[in-house]
Amino acid sequence: MRRHSCVPRPDWVSIVEGLGLLHHSHDQGPYWDESACYELSAREVDLLESAANEVYARCLEAAQRALDQPHWDTLGIPAGLADWIRQSWDRDDFSLYGRFDFAWNGTGAPKLLEFNADTPTALLEASVIQWQWLETTRRGADQFNSIHERLIEAWRKSGAFDAHFSCLRDHLEDLQTTQYLQDTAHQAGLATTFLPLDDIGWDPRRQRFLDLENKAIATCFKLYPWEWLTTEAFAEFLPHAPTRWVEPPWKWLLSGKGLLPLLWEMFPSHPNLLPAFAHDRHGLRDFVRKPRWGREGANITIHRGGQVTESSPGNYADQGFIDQALAPMARFGDAHPVFGVWIIDHQATGLGIREDTSPITTNLSRFVPHFFR
Repeated sequence: MRRHSCVPRPDWVSIVEGLGLLHHSHDQGPYWDESACYELSAREVDLLESAANEVYARCLEAAQRALDQPHWDTLGIPAGLADWIRQSWDRDDFSLYGRFDFAWNGTGAPKLLEFNADTPTALLEASVIQWQWLETTRRGADQFNSIHERLIEAWRKSGAFDAHFSCLRDHLEDLQTTQYLQDTAHQAGLATTFLPLDDIGWDPRRQRFLDLENKAIATCFKLYPWEWLTTEAFAEFLPHAPTRWVEPPWKWLLSGKGLLPLLWEMFPSHPNLLPAFAHDRHGLRDFVRKPRWGREGANITIHRGGQVTESSPGNYADQGFIDQALAPMARFGDAHPVFGVWIIDHQATGLGIREDTSPITTNLSRFVPHFFR
């Protein structure tokens, strides 16, 4: 694995905007950053793919364990919703996507940092944007990236004929991710409707969620996490409505940091896992403390030798924490990359690399393209 410095294409802004990526820059510089790229070997790509498929299989085992031997406190999920989640699992409700974030320095086994199982973003840039970059700048090379095609095929297999797509209307990144997924469903032949989250209605007589035209919502992709959705005013109706949600309720079992201690308890010394604990650190001196429901790197502290060496602000300090052993991360100059492997329809499908000058990846961390030969 090598990191190359590159000269950005002079018209890169108009190119990525034309492909739908509008949040390509922020006040501190570019988010989509083609001033660098990562070169991997085919063997290294195979290693990342195999690690993601292996860990995903272990996550499904952990979901079953969480239902058989309830771990609601560790996972941070209200026990009162257990039956609803169990029914979703038993039905094998359709799951579209997720993203594993791995620490990896090019040697040894990639180590799982977390599983973005419910509402991952950075999807458009991982699929369409970096593929177009590859075609125009690295002809003859390849990329770990069949995300777009696999999304379309997954929608075709889903059994849905129409679907609503919902998120908060004023969050640009969520809006672009949702609209991109709506486009993949449209290409798969589904009739699609965009519906802002706060426009979803409830009809108590019909016991249905409705859109603004009073059409029943049969299938709904929601880029809004379960731990938030189940606190909304209409949350009490969620277990009773026939709406198929994407991601489904059973993915809630895998979407919080509480999954990490459960995985370690079930599979201690697994080569792709890091020691992680919900209550007692078991002697860890170099570790990362993460909020159970934190997002975008918020409220994370890195401890080395018993001292806090890095920390990030945020609004998740009241969510409860888990401790995870500090991972051996790659470093290229001042760049710390994290390797995000996408799971589409239960299979590892593509790679997106985020990097930062800090070892804590946040919402401002750069997305850097990759290729392999």
